[in-house]
Amino acid sequence: MRPRGRPSKYRIVKIDPKISQFSPRGRPGRPDEIGLRIDEFEAIRLSDYLGMAQKEAAKSMRISQQTFSRILRKAHKLIAQAITTGSTIRIQGGQYIISSRQNSSIPNQINP
Repeated sequence: MRPRGRPSKYRIVKIDPKISQFSPRGRPGRPDEIGLRIDEFEAIRLSDYLGMAQKEAAKSMRISQQTFSRILRKAHKLIAQAITTGSTIRIQGGQYIISSRQNSSIPNQINP
């Protein structure tokens, strides 16, 4: 059976996260885990950390502003869920290309 719908595009990511996991302190045992994709991490970095406007950040990732907004909203929800439930946040996965060049048409690396 073939996958339905339109295939998702690769998102352009400028940096690979330095760490891949956040764990809460003060919670005994192994807490639940929330998965944050690399493109969601990049949306948080561009919008919240660097303070870019959504339109500018979407252009940087080479996606539409609506798609960027949807990714950012999902990332905010996942982070809020992890904080309120004391879950570990694991950053990995997604369809993205790491590109340190501004207007590069050839990606440095592909990570499916």
